[in-house]
Amino acid sequence: MSLIDTIRNTLVPIHREGYPFIAAFAGATIVLGLIWGPLFWIGLILTAWCVYFYRDPERVTPVDDNLVIAPADGVVSFVGPAVPPAELGMGEGEMTRISVFMNVFSCHINRAPVRGRISLIEHRPGRFLNAELDKASSENERNGLVIESPHGPVPVVQIAGLVARRIVCWAEAPGQITVGERFGLIRFGSRVDVYLPAGAVPRVAIGQTAVGGETVIAAFGSDLKQPIVRVS
Repeated sequence: MSLIDTIRNTLVPIHREGYPFIAAFAGATIVLGLIWGPLFWIGLILTAWCVYFYRDPERVTPVDDNLVIAPADGVVSFVGPAVPPAELGMGEGEMTRISVFMNVFSCHINRAPVRGRISLIEHRPGRFLNAELDKASSENERNGLVIESPHGPVPVVQIAGLVARRIVCWAEAPGQITVGERFGLIRFGSRVDVYLPAGAVPRVAIGQTAVGGETVIAAFGSDLKQPIVRVS
């Protein structure tokens, strides 16, 4: 492998959504440098962080209708019963919810946890509480999708956080989506909730780190049990 190939494989692609912000950070860095030299280096660090924030790496996604894949990079912050947002039309019954919290250093590209037909997309304005709080599911600004998977409807909700002020979703309803496919992003700290239909068993635990598009967070099967975990 040549040096050029090594560099190409090491560099992570940047999503186009980040280009305007990276350009703004770079422009501000130059202006700050003209005002006072040390400010240039502060701006350069912030520009590098902005580039890092908008990275869009390739992922190796398990393709199996019996698996549910993490919708985002981050830490699993909740696993348990919860009622989906009312606007998604799922009724008042509880479903198993798995939440993945993204901090400002996480890759914020959101990916479909299952394949299927997107039957509904609903955006709701709201507050900007810390996305780690449970009440953020009902009070924060959010954008929800309902994916009609082979095992039933799977609601996926993008939730803005304390710093996040912009939810981006480029998926359309009605429309088809494949597991692991990119469908949106949330800027600067946020959360993604996945609601599982009956028969799905969580395969992750609170505190576990998930990799969007790769980590199996749940599976369908009558003989499955939620795994026992330990912290080491």
